[in-house]
Amino acid sequence: MTQKAYSVAILGATGLVGRTMLDVLDERDFPVSKIIPLASERSRGREVAFRGTTYHTEVPSRDVFSQADIALFSAGAATSRQWASVAADAGAVVIDNSSAFRMDPDVPLVVPEVNPDDMFRSDGTPAGIIANPNCSTIQMVVVLKPLHDRYRIRRVVVSTYQSVTGKGKAGRDALEDELAGKTSGSHVHVHPIAFNAVPHIDVFQENGYTKEEMKMVNETRKIMGADALSISPTTVRIPVYGGHGEALNIEFENEFEQDDVTGLLAESPGIIVEDDPSDNLYPMPLTAYEKDEVFVGRIRRDYWHPRTLNMWIVADNLRKGAATNAVQIAEKLVGRL
Repeated sequence: MTQKAYSVAILGATGLVGRTMLDVLDERDFPVSKIIPLASERSRGREVAFRGTTYHTEVPSRDVFSQADIALFSAGAATSRQWASVAADAGAVVIDNSSAFRMDPDVPLVVPEVNPDDMFRSDGTPAGIIANPNCSTIQMVVVLKPLHDRYRIRRVVVSTYQSVTGKGKAGRDALEDELAGKTSGSHVHVHPIAFNAVPHIDVFQENGYTKEEMKMVNETRKIMGADALSISPTTVRIPVYGGHGEALNIEFENEFEQDDVTGLLAESPGIIVEDDPSDNLYPMPLTAYEKDEVFVGRIRRDYWHPRTLNMWIVADNLRKGAATNAVQIAEKLVGRL
């Protein structure tokens, strides 16, 4: 039987994540019958390529979305709030990469390796809007899920080392300009980012944490269905291009053997273990660059707390942290639309 192909709209098709979505759809051989690249008015008519064909971007409208089975959104929260309901009402399933709907109790927040069933209603039909989590959250929950199922996690302390591409093209360009000696009075990353590390991602909240840090807390609890899980994050921007690193300290309720943990992670979907300190083998941003998996290494028992585990994880924030996760959600919809 011939597989059904789907009409796919991409809102934000000219941005870093939008272009990566096109690449990932192609690489993963997603069954596309028609691609509809969408952008803002100022980017109307810009060219994007998909499977050897050049397309010109259109602006979003109800009529355009009525032609789509699936709409991948990556154009910011304000744009998502404006158009997601319009697209869903027009018949498209919206997979939104912004923060607009992540904590909406009526919108599923999905990482396919963790909670794929959440995207479907009780009658088996997909939700009209499905939220894609924050990049730093996605890679963490892929690792936490199998560990929580086996050992029950009590507390997580996480420090992130996040790529400049987490700020999109502007973030990448800011680093390149600084390295080329071009400086201005304002900084995309709050402070100069070249040869620096900035412990400030998004705005500070009244509790002293940044919005990025609180995303990791609230989104992780929602995705894993663990409202009482204790998560203490510190998020830091560093001058690398393609990958977020995270140092995790995970306290369990139950005892564990380190070899069992390593084996469990190696067998879990979406994870590649690279952990051989004797051969200097551990994940780095270069390891994960342009790859879809979450890489794990430096797995070791906490020296002072026996039921606590330390590890280091890395993933490409434009791919697994955004575009790939969205396409994986779309893959779960195949045959259900």
